[in-house]
Amino acid sequence: MDHVGIDLHKRDSQICWLYDTGEVREARIRTTPERFEALFGGQAPAQILIEASTESEWVARHLERLGHVAVVVDPNYAPMYPRRRRRQKNDQRDALALATASRTGTYRAVHRVSAAQRAVRQALTIRDTLVQTRTRGVSVVRSLVRGEGLRVASGQAEGFVGRVAAAPVPEPLATTLAPLVTLLTTLEAAIDAVETHVRTLTADDARVPRLQGVPGVGWITATAFVAAVDGAGRFADAGQLAAYLGLVPRDRSSGEGHRSGPITKTGPSRIRWLLVQAGWRVLRATTAGAQPLRRWGLQVAERRGTRVAVIGLARRLARILYALLRDGTVFDPMQVAAGRAVRPAA
Repeated sequence: MDHVGIDLHKRDSQICWLYDTGEVREARIRTTPERFEALFGGQAPAQILIEASTESEWVARHLERLGHVAVVVDPNYAPMYPRRRRRQKNDQRDALALATASRTGTYRAVHRVSAAQRAVRQALTIRDTLVQTRTRGVSVVRSLVRGEGLRVASGQAEGFVGRVAAAPVPEPLATTLAPLVTLLTTLEAAIDAVETHVRTLTADDARVPRLQGVPGVGWITATAFVAAVDGAGRFADAGQLAAYLGLVPRDRSSGEGHRSGPITKTGPSRIRWLLVQAGWRVLRATTAGAQPLRRWGLQVAERRGTRVAVIGLARRLARILYALLRDGTVFDPMQVAAGRAVRPAA
């Protein structure tokens, strides 16, 4: 089988072929489906290495439809570029290095998200954008109203437009705020629509309601966690998952010195933020099912402070959710104190 390396870019891509005969061929094309099909369509099956990037997934799927073996690889894997030098880096060298790594096997493939969870991730990204825009709009309205010595009643963001309408806002300011209030009304409808779409996408996924049995975990957190993990089998253990989510402390060790810093914050930021918020909810929870985890968090808070306790709860929640996905089990609050938090599903 021939081996191909593609140094993929937004507009143009560099391609290098390594044939079994030892021949090397290079080409540079526009990064479009039509150009890839013209170049690889009807050709003998080859193994093609592509660095992970924004465009890598659609290119890999397109090449697979043309009959080739596409492998998306980690660009930070040093053995894949044994001869890379800072002053000798260019697209031709990178494409050749990828093709050589394909032939020698010195590469590390990355996980490619399933089509179902990719759709969920896309919808959640749209929701995040809409919610952030709404949050910014709410803050602007509140600040302008406060500038007139007035207040908008506190409450959930979903009912903010109604509370603004009920506030005694003077007419000049009401006219000024009208475009932003109209936008917030539109955003509410858009957020409801995208949330309905997410629920439709996950309606047949039994994992989402099962994860919601964990204290502090709502349907958005459960959905985002399933979409981020995309199969527990890709992780060796819960510790590896916690590291992937950026919830483990930074480690700087040299010789006799050892120093742990704040969490790494690598990996998907959405689920990390959601788990931290879940940790805050657990620390403030009053329900009986949350008390074992809450007591553990309070013990950590006494020794290390509240913020460290919340991060610890987020990491522990991630490990519990991973166990539920891996084993098909449900959360059992009575086993938390014993170091276990799951029991077989009914």
